Amino acid sequence: MSVLFVTGTGTEIGKTVTTAALAATALARGRSVAVLKPAQTGVAPGEPGDTAEVVRLAGPQVGTAELARYPEPLAPATAARRDGLPPVRPEEIAETAAKLAASHDLVLVEGAGGLLVRFDERGATLADAARLAGAPVLVVAQAGLGTLNAVALTALALRSYGVDCPGVVVGSWPAAPGLAARCNLTDLPEAAGAPLLGRVPEGAGSLPPAEFRAQAPGWLAPALGGTA
Repeated sequence: MSVLFVTGTGTEIGKTVTTAALAATALARGRSVAVLKPAQTGVAPGEPGDTAEVVRLAGPQVGTAELARYPEPLAPATAARRDGLPPVRPEEIAETAAKLAASHDLVLVEGAGGLLVRFDERGATLADAARLAGAPVLVVAQAGLGTLNAVALTALALRSYGVDCPGVVVGSWPAAPGLAARCNLTDLPEAAGAPLLGRVPEGAGSLPPAEFRAQAPGWLAPALGGTA
């Protein structure tokens, strides 16, 4: 795949760190990588956003693009409306991803929050952009209780849009997983209708960048370029 969308089953579940792990793994295989953040919310102008965090962890070779930035930590459509700024359209996301793919081996498009978070007043979502781009959507999920329902709903939504889901990555795998997390390793593929493709360790984003890059391939399955 040359373009891969990355969504989460919610916020603060490790989506950006997972994106960085995907980028670091691809770079280790000699591939060129770009990361597209269609809408960055909750970050003021001039402050480092998610793409800067990916570059910090994965390396300065990563190309980046950001289509819109809204200071308030809200859904993109809401933040755009409140700030009086133009929203991001799914057509713009798909077109930008295609342009980046013309000069990079892999383009990672990181969404905002969950799959069906609204980007504009028409109700367009990341799923709309992925459908226009003809690209698959990787789902990043939590490890423990509640994740099976969230993953099943996200996978159901992707199927309703006609968008492929290559698999699921656990965005923050605890050092001492409880019973639910351990059982979910078996149950997540059934909930998603797609394989479990990786586990990013809890706290991975706090690793020194060189250590992060060295370890990242071991967190991901071969389908994502890893060795797990």
